[in-house]
Amino acid sequence: MLLSCGALLYTSGCKEEKKEVEEPLKLVATSPLLKDTTITKEYVAQIHSFQRIELRALEKGYLEKIFVDEGQLVRQGQTMFQIKPTVYQAELKKSQAEANYVGLEYQNTKKLADKNIVSGSELALAQAKFDKANAEVSLAQTHLQFTTVKAPFSGIMDHFQARLGSLVDEGDLLTTLSDNSKMWVYYNVPEAEYLAYKAHAKTNDKAAHVKLRMANNEVFDQTGIVQTIEADFNNETGNIAFRATFPNPDGLLRNGETGSVLMTVPLKGALIIPQKATFEILEKKYVFVVDKNNVVHQREIGIASEMPDLYVLKSGINATDRILLEGLRKVKDGDKVAYDFREPQDVISHLKVYSE
Repeated sequence: MLLSCGALLYTSGCKEEKKEVEEPLKLVATSPLLKDTTITKEYVAQIHSFQRIELRALEKGYLEKIFVDEGQLVRQGQTMFQIKPTVYQAELKKSQAEANYVGLEYQNTKKLADKNIVSGSELALAQAKFDKANAEVSLAQTHLQFTTVKAPFSGIMDHFQARLGSLVDEGDLLTTLSDNSKMWVYYNVPEAEYLAYKAHAKTNDKAAHVKLRMANNEVFDQTGIVQTIEADFNNETGNIAFRATFPNPDGLLRNGETGSVLMTVPLKGALIIPQKATFEILEKKYVFVVDKNNVVHQREIGIASEMPDLYVLKSGINATDRILLEGLRKVKDGDKVAYDFREPQDVISHLKVYSE
């Protein structure tokens, strides 16, 4: 009797164990969310100073004094370089002396002309000589002033191209000066995204607002504004150049830096899924699609864009498909599953980025 009971219990346990194995897995599924949205696109950018000029010697001579240092912030009108002015001072004195002499001749000729002793044409000739002498004085003064090089605007000095005591010729480069109070950031946009931007800008005043991701992967704390789009597309790349202007109050950005412009781009009828509903094989992304018989099938998807915790799809599934959200590692292609369905709006609202 005891043996019979044991056999009965063993048989029942086997049946229960077999039943547990045959039960389908209980997982969570959802569907893609179809909606109009915006995404953030990144474009490789070059950063340039608002103003950047070369400071060159306007006169020939020895570089007598340097009043500034490399990397220094200089103010508009501040003296930067002095070319030895001795020769130009002498030329000024010479021209002033000649002007004084011609001036006396003119005064004497005028007195004689007033008494009709000399003709009017002789007076006009004396006047012309006097005017010419005064012009020579003005020219000599200009040459002397050019020996002093002053900052045409406030900015930051670059390294010296000539050292103290160097003999510089007219036109020789002394240094460069950059106004970094605001920066011009250039980046290239494909034709389709340019058209989307223009359409978005008609209805949204903030479409022209962009951000800048710097080389250290941090986002610059100032917002830029797209102010210029070049006239022509590059026929080889299909891109057109944008220029955004960023305020740079702390002088963090410098000429020649690189980064990425972050620009908001609208998407009509975007198909959105959570990133955690995907898995990767050999750099390709897949989802498990649940068919009407509750059987899962592995399907490759194409990613149009990436957002925090989300993917925007360009191919692979449609809005009516049901995909596994959790338990992806517990199944394989062809498995039959049981699942609880969650609405896509509810799924996305509970993602970490969107719940904070």
